[in-house]
Amino acid sequence: MKTTPIIPLLKKAYASELQTVQNYLAYLVWLDSLHAQQVFDAVAKDVADELEHAKRLAQRLVELGVPPSGSQAVPRNLEALQMADDPGSLRRVVAGALTTESDAIATYQEIIATSRGTDPVTADLAARILADEKAHRGRFTGLLRDMNKALAA
Repeated sequence: MKTTPIIPLLKKAYASELQTVQNYLAYLVWLDSLHAQQVFDAVAKDVADELEHAKRLAQRLVELGVPPSGSQAVPRNLEALQMADDPGSLRRVVAGALTTESDAIATYQEIIATSRGTDPVTADLAARILADEKAHRGRFTGLLRDMNKALAA
């Protein structure tokens, strides 16, 4: 198994993607029951992307000689996406998604900076995922802006 500074970052990103999928799936079921179509659509689009990100990160870990972590070894640290006692707050769902997407962007920027010049394959993978995460953040930013306008009206 290789030991490089990029491995812990890839593991962190992998764990975050899996945790995001789990939380988004819980919200999808809840949002569907609320008939919150606009937020449901944004989360549904992102859950597929996040699962694909996790798969690509796992593949990269294997290419680097590191097995991807199983469920008991994946740290749980995405507080912003946890289902609240009152999960009906659409603003909380969108704000949590924004926080999570911003954290993911920071992680992928760190992976790019760490791997640039030493691991171009990982840098390229992180750059492609970073573009997706920025699009996700943009979608949730627009939703929050629309919610704020609706409340002000």
